[in-house]
Amino acid sequence: MTRKTAVIIGNAKLHHDLSQIVDDADFVMRFNAPNLSGGMSGTRTDILMLAASSKAMQRRLVEPGFLESAAFKAVKEVVLVYHPGIIRKYHPRPNILSRMKGRRADWTMQAIELIGSAGKEIRIMPPQFYLDGCAALGVSGPRMREVFPSTGFLGICHVLSNFPAVEWDVKLCGFTWEGWKRHAWQDERRWVEDQITSDRIGMLA
Repeated sequence: MTRKTAVIIGNAKLHHDLSQIVDDADFVMRFNAPNLSGGMSGTRTDILMLAASSKAMQRRLVEPGFLESAAFKAVKEVVLVYHPGIIRKYHPRPNILSRMKGRRADWTMQAIELIGSAGKEIRIMPPQFYLDGCAALGVSGPRMREVFPSTGFLGICHVLSNFPAVEWDVKLCGFTWEGWKRHAWQDERRWVEDQITSDRIGMLA
């Protein structure tokens, strides 16, 4: 049986034109404010995974370009990876000065209003989804208030949990495992490398 293709695209710069492969895939996932790499990653977007707990989300709420981007216009479903209960329990609160400037830890309701106004379907992942991601990385106890699985990592977990290997060929591109200091980048990289070694994931060159 010929397997279907799922492509998971990070926001790092691509060095080769993968647009045809991406747009011909059966499923495409992107993250936050997708980087379309100058047209080299196509535009197909079935699911956009968003973190509604970041400063970047605050900016997206007021940037007209977010809703006007080609990837957002193409998206079929927006998934918020951090449940409000998880944000409240584990994620750091802004300091008082930042709160006075309008900063907050949780932008879930504002994101729902904005994305819903654009006619997109929205889903919030349950708390257990996040806890399972932490467990996969070995993040537990007090460390759960210091280190947070990235949107990209949680997106990959979601696909692997819901797309059986017998039916789906899962490919990654655009990941460098670098960025915000509170993500466990090396742990995430090792976890993905294990999936590659076991032939659960492949890489697009």
